[in-house]
Amino acid sequence: MSTSTADLDDDDLLSESEYRDRLRELPPSAKLVAKVLEGDAPLSQGQLAEESLLPDRTVRYALNRLEDADLVGSRYSFKDARKQVYYLNT
Repeated sequence: MSTSTADLDDDDLLSESEYRDRLRELPPSAKLVAKVLEGDAPLSQGQLAEESLLPDRTVRYALNRLEDADLVGSRYSFKDARKQVYYLNT
């Protein structure tokens, strides 16, 4: 788990075409969560559920799929260290 997007090397960031290719293989819920993160990152799981209008369980599944594809990273929230926030690796 990364502590911030600034900790990522340039090698860890994906090109736009590689990002789109990986995203293309994922389910619609993961695509929607990624789209929400494009506009308002970093967000917690609850915030993602609220913004996407998806159930918490579906958001959790989508985040797991996005993390498996190395499209999303997470860190602990500065406002509440009990929560994780998610951001895109682009």
